[in-house]
Amino acid sequence: MITLLTVIGVGFVLGIRHATDPDHVIAVTTIVSRQQSIGHAGVIGALWGLGHTITIVLVGTGIIVFNLAIPPRVGLAMELAVGLMLILLGILNLTGLTRWITERFTPEHGAGVIHSHVHQHGGEAHVHTHTHDPDAHLGLEERPQGAVQQLLQRMGLYQLLRPLAVGIVHGLAGSAAVALLVLTTIREPRWAIAYLLVFGLGTIAGMMLITMMLGVPFAYTGKRFMRFNRGLSVASGVISIAFGLFITFQVGFVNGLFTSHPSWTPH
Repeated sequence: MITLLTVIGVGFVLGIRHATDPDHVIAVTTIVSRQQSIGHAGVIGALWGLGHTITIVLVGTGIIVFNLAIPPRVGLAMELAVGLMLILLGILNLTGLTRWITERFTPEHGAGVIHSHVHQHGGEAHVHTHTHDPDAHLGLEERPQGAVQQLLQRMGLYQLLRPLAVGIVHGLAGSAAVALLVLTTIREPRWAIAYLLVFGLGTIAGMMLITMMLGVPFAYTGKRFMRFNRGLSVASGVISIAFGLFITFQVGFVNGLFTSHPSWTPH
């Protein structure tokens, strides 16, 4: 039992360390560069970690339980997806599409005619929706407002789904390596899967801390130094594209995905 607890503890710590991998940090930096709330940055980190954990557990369980073998070309393609994702995130940031999509699909940044206010009635939170457009016949509406609804109201569905999707893609690249490492240490499948879950929890915790720390300069400069904040966002976009191109070149040509003799070692 002591040995098992030690392994589980190591899994949690390694999960936290895994969150600090360069491609992970660059990806979430690009995402939180438009955030002006440290709390929202933490939510983004948690969702990234959740998406990463989903992939790790699903792919890792297949390898552990069913002895699945991932062909080199498939493994390299999963790593290539990370590079392409970083390039896409950087382009979205530099072109302003990220801001446009955020404003388009976030209720609080809508077209400007619809306004929502959260207030209390009898100890229960409600949202009050109205419009300043006299020609719009929306009416006044009140409905119960839970924690999830409030988060959607403030951040928008796009802002919540994006880090989840990015985390899922990043999980593909490391899932095989993590599962194979677990198999060399833990022979019992159920405990190996439990290790993957704890590793995922460590990744979620680590990414929450990282995104909150990264969110501090963006949140501070967003309202005070707009030009400097814009410079930070541009820098994050450029770094994301550069690192994405590096990964794409490494996977495609050095490791041979785009050649007839691919060579892949999970790492």
